Amino acid sequence: MKRVATVIRLRPEKEEEYRRLHADAWPGVLDRLTRSNIRNYSIFLRDGLLFAYYEYVGDDYDADMAAVRADPESQRWWTFTDPCQEPVPTAAEGEWWAPAEEVFHLD
Repeated sequence: MKRVATVIRLRPEKEEEYRRLHADAWPGVLDRLTRSNIRNYSIFLRDGLLFAYYEYVGDDYDADMAAVRADPESQRWWTFTDPCQEPVPTAAEGEWWAPAEEVFHLD
């Protein structure tokens, strides 16, 4: 199992919309994530920063993430969620959700 954490900024004027979208997340998007071996997925919000955490239980992370990126329903979902977000200043060129480094873990 691989633990993944990422961060991105939430545009303050879009917080209500972002919360509404995730309160009623689309079944097709959730299904694609599940079929791509994503488990225990959570998004947290604090001081305008979104923190996402999930566990990957598959054998080919790159292929599974490519399947998510290629999924038409996920692409349509992002047309609603992406305008609510902006990358953190330290994100690499072309990076949206920036990876966070794990510095501690306790099972």
